[in-house]
Amino acid sequence: MSGSPSKSDQNFVRQFSWLTLGLSVLALVLMVIAYSIYSGIPKEQDPTQTRAQTARIAPVGGVYAGDTGRAAMAAAQEAAAKAAAAQVAYGGSTDGKTIYDNLCHSCHTAGVAGAPKLGDKGQWGTRIAEGTATLIKHAIEGYTGPDGNHMPAKGGNPSLTDEQVENTVKWMVDQAK
Repeated sequence: MSGSPSKSDQNFVRQFSWLTLGLSVLALVLMVIAYSIYSGIPKEQDPTQTRAQTARIAPVGGVYAGDTGRAAMAAAQEAAAKAAAAQVAYGGSTDGKTIYDNLCHSCHTAGVAGAPKLGDKGQWGTRIAEGTATLIKHAIEGYTGPDGNHMPAKGGNPSLTDEQVENTVKWMVDQAK
């Protein structure tokens, strides 16, 4: 088998070479097309950057004139009031039991970190003797006792209003009397 390849072998090698070259060129063309399509797609942006950009370019104020302006201004004020109410915990409820059931029970039912248990007159007695105003102040601002026990400010929920905290403390004190 030493000798020159036959004509059919030469023909096969030539056709195979052309086929390989054609497929290589086709692959290269497809890669260029894919790159051009990919580079034209806008890149995904961080949502915080989008919000910051929107805030930067937002108008500073608005002009309200006539009846239409009054209606628009009233609608804007109403939307702002709804947004502010949504920021207050528990829909703005000032019911002490509701707030206790949603937040305070996690520590004051089991006595976590030395928290006085709800209704335990022995644990609450010395605290009540300090005065309700002091208890409310500690609940709003937070408190670390001499024994190292810790009450986080507003029970760890900063969206509570002072009135909500005050009503909850009063409700809890009433349970211990």
